[in-house]
Amino acid sequence: MTLRPVLETRPGQQTLEGAGVKLHRAFGFQNPSELDPFLLFDDFRNERPEDFEAGFPWHPHRGIETITYVLSGSVEHGDSLGNQGTLGAGDVQWMTAGSGIMHQEMPHGNANGQMHGFQLWGNLPSAQKMVDPRYQDVSSNEIPVITDDDGTVVKVIVGEFWGKRGPVDGIAADPQYLDVTIPAGVRKTFKIDTYRRAFAYVFDGEAAFADASPPSGVLLEKEVMGEEVNIRDMSGDRTLIRFGTGDEVTVQAGETGVRFLLISGAPIEEPVAWHGPIVMNTKDELRQAMRDLRNGTFIKPAH
Repeated sequence: MTLRPVLETRPGQQTLEGAGVKLHRAFGFQNPSELDPFLLFDDFRNERPEDFEAGFPWHPHRGIETITYVLSGSVEHGDSLGNQGTLGAGDVQWMTAGSGIMHQEMPHGNANGQMHGFQLWGNLPSAQKMVDPRYQDVSSNEIPVITDDDGTVVKVIVGEFWGKRGPVDGIAADPQYLDVTIPAGVRKTFKIDTYRRAFAYVFDGEAAFADASPPSGVLLEKEVMGEEVNIRDMSGDRTLIRFGTGDEVTVQAGETGVRFLLISGAPIEEPVAWHGPIVMNTKDELRQAMRDLRNGTFIKPAH
């Protein structure tokens, strides 16, 4: 077995999206090959309704898939095909935008006014850029939950892990998307196929991630202890850990335990032409998408 090196740690960057939603962006709109097949990851955790209730009004998507995972609060969604619904705590929506869709997402707080969720963008290969759009809405009770003898809890949102398979299927990036909770002081190793690009996102607690080589640079407060990089969720700072090539990741939970997402997928390795929520392979394809938006031909007629 080969331990994956920690290539980089970095905090999510505060930004505004939609009609004024405050969120933290772990990556996106930079180097699309860095975590290919994934393009963007946002953490929308807020305690005040005024920081998120303006939401994400109608906007287009083409050439990508969006994965929304809600931890608390809810998200009402609708689209140009007539689909609508509400995601509650623990629910997941995987939207394949494909050839084009107009979409809106409006978050709402829980009884205490809090909202927390994540959105991940996955790229589509050229052969699937123009497939028909589709949704996969998954309720929390459909998601397998595995509890190990040491108290580690893993929710298998997508992919297969420890003999359980997540309920979302047919995804181009062949992803594995896990929500992992490790109790205080427990050390745990997770297997990840070598062909996958992988990252972790710590959003609660603290942990040390074993590193196959000494880390270079300091992008977040961290301590090097032998060959481990300590990651702390310092007063709400969200932390991305980007891994190199290997087939396992080892995590030592800190004094308060740790909760993180562990996400990996098969790289597509194709050219990327990107403009906002539209991701194609060439600039000519982007220009065509803009013409389609202007001409009212962005959305395929319903069958």
